[in-house]
Amino acid sequence: MGPTASALTFDLFGTILDLGGSLKPAITELLAREAPTRSPEAFWDQWRTRQRLEQYQDTIMMVGHAGYLETVRRALHYVFRLNEMEPTEGRIQELMAAWPGLLPFPEVVPALERLRKRYRLVVLSNGDPHFLDHLVEKQVEFTFDDVISATGNGAFKPHPGVYRRAAHLLGLEVNECLMVSANAFDCVGARACGFQAVYVDRYKMPVEDTPFQPALTVEDFTQLADALL
Repeated sequence: MGPTASALTFDLFGTILDLGGSLKPAITELLAREAPTRSPEAFWDQWRTRQRLEQYQDTIMMVGHAGYLETVRRALHYVFRLNEMEPTEGRIQELMAAWPGLLPFPEVVPALERLRKRYRLVVLSNGDPHFLDHLVEKQVEFTFDDVISATGNGAFKPHPGVYRRAAHLLGLEVNECLMVSANAFDCVGARACGFQAVYVDRYKMPVEDTPFQPALTVEDFTQLADALL
């Protein structure tokens, strides 16, 4: 599988960047002050789950692409209400302010340095373009060959156009691209479009019951580099 791919396309949020590890301190601080009976872990799980639903709704409804950070904000508004907390502007801004400080998992950059010797390395993310530029340059601090935002399609992954457009922009056939993601739906969506895929099972979550299975599952980027080199 590895040698037949020319480019590795990487999910950013949750795959390269440690969302939970980066955001839970801010969540913990706010809840300790304003809702001490609430669990930061449960709050984060609800927020992340709801954000995915917001993204699916945004794509399916086709009334205009809201953008990644807007779906994060909408999901947060919902989860405050779910936890019987008023979604005030101050509370929302306090937690949204933590997103620009997202940090990568510790093994990511060393593995990327190894992988760049054989592959084109590309970010393929649902994130807003300017936000992606900030995160890649200031937080990951790694020079990718390209950074592609799903915003150009007006839809979020796993919309098939996101993967096909990425291959087109890279000047490759879809089967020359390999999607690397810790989100199973992302691997499934990529495979359905003809990409190869590797699932980074950081969260010990199953892949959907689908014929579009990733060819390989690894635990982290160290294992990814070991498998593809």
